[in-house]
Amino acid sequence: MNLIINSFGAILQKENNLLLIITEEGRQTFLPEKIKSISLGKSAKVSSDAIFLAIKHEIDILFVNDMGMPEGRVWSIQYGSISSIRRSQLNFIYSKKVIKWVKELITEKINNQIALLLTYQPSKEDIKGHNIFKFAINSLNDYKNKITNAEAEVLSEIAPSLRGWEGQAGKKYFETLVYIMPDEFKYENRSRMPAKDIFNAMLNYAYGMLYGKVEGALIKAGIDPYVGVFHRDEYNRPAMVYDYIEKFRLWMDYVVIQLCITQSIQKDLFSYDDDTGACRLDTLSKRILIQSVNDYLSEIIEYAGNQRSRQTHLDLEAQKLAQFFQKNA
Repeated sequence: MNLIINSFGAILQKENNLLLIITEEGRQTFLPEKIKSISLGKSAKVSSDAIFLAIKHEIDILFVNDMGMPEGRVWSIQYGSISSIRRSQLNFIYSKKVIKWVKELITEKINNQIALLLTYQPSKEDIKGHNIFKFAINSLNDYKNKITNAEAEVLSEIAPSLRGWEGQAGKKYFETLVYIMPDEFKYENRSRMPAKDIFNAMLNYAYGMLYGKVEGALIKAGIDPYVGVFHRDEYNRPAMVYDYIEKFRLWMDYVVIQLCITQSIQKDLFSYDDDTGACRLDTLSKRILIQSVNDYLSEIIEYAGNQRSRQTHLDLEAQKLAQFFQKNA
């Protein structure tokens, strides 16, 4: 279970070895053994006793901003970054093997985008829509082939080209998805900081949630989240998180797309800033999105031959990455 505490004035504290949440709506207790993570918004308060209880049970505590992005976290000292893994991580980053790894990472991301486009591709009866998706899928395959065939002695020689092809593939992907969106959820383009429409506002928030879970998975696996490969130039940011998250962005894309095309969330649950035009989620829209993301991550699926929740698969993949660094350093 993942606890999200963002109600104004909410308090998290310890009571009889239980985690107690106090809000205007009442009091609710939780067994710490059942909790995997706790996200605290700006308006929430937490006691030191609750923090110590969470640490004892290896519960990840995240302090998140209005976009759902972690600004800080508290975790058990048992996680730590194992020195041998960190050394292997650094050695791998500066080895020739890193080029193949980065190319495979971007290729997997584009394959995921192609798979989602195929999932939503209109039938042949909708000639226009079917052809729009077909053209986009062909374009993404072209970019994927360019990435696969790129060669260099060091990553820095082809990194700008790889980023360019990745960016163009992403642009085509999001341009194509607009076609299936109901009118109230259509968007002009992918907008990040700030989001200019409902779709991008939800997607940014969902990515923020995923970001926190990815960072936690890397920390638990002993990987340094600040030492990245493809995003190594991100100053003072957890660059490895930006690398690793690419494998799983599709999950958040799917959740948000489903909320839009099934119209499971209403446009009057969002507001716009008069000065910046930024689209913002209100309390209820955040609650709907957070629940949808957590339900999706809790769903049991087959991945790499194993039946696990998506969240567990994410954690296991981080452990595999740590092993990969050690074998390929």
